[in-house]
Amino acid sequence: MRDGLDNATVRNIAKESGISVGSLRHYFPSQADLLLFSMELVSDRVLKRLEEKPKTDDPIVALQERISEVLPLDEERRVEAEVWLVFSAKALVDVRLKQLSKQVYEEMRHGFNRVIQVLQKLGLARDDLRVDLEAYRLHALVDGMALHHLMYPEKLTRQELIETLHYHLRMLCR
Repeated sequence: MRDGLDNATVRNIAKESGISVGSLRHYFPSQADLLLFSMELVSDRVLKRLEEKPKTDDPIVALQERISEVLPLDEERRVEAEVWLVFSAKALVDVRLKQLSKQVYEEMRHGFNRVIQVLQKLGLARDDLRVDLEAYRLHALVDGMALHHLMYPEKLTRQELIETLHYHLRMLCR
């Protein structure tokens, strides 16, 4: 929506789409229903891209490419990150959104745990790493970088996102 996701109401989308509010309300009775659908769509798209990732010989590059699927590195992922941001903000005050928000969080948390575990399994991780704390730190880094890039793309550029993630992954290694 050209006026931003916060203005993505059923009424505004129906008007912009040229369909009746009643027709759209049949599928999305409220903005929360629209946000639920949007966030589920984002999750499905990210998971599909992860499944289709080609194998690479360098495990750090492979992990970086997979993590990058949730960073706003192109237009598609920028829109997805905006959906995530609006959805997350609304989930703070809308009980209907909290369950999916928790599910998405847990899936991300599990994914970041797996990153650290893969590094350990391959014998690349530093011996002193704590999987739980490193997973939290990586999750916070990725979320923070996504937010900073969405808000200030000229301050934290696409290239800096990639370099920062690569640097951090290398710092987890021996």
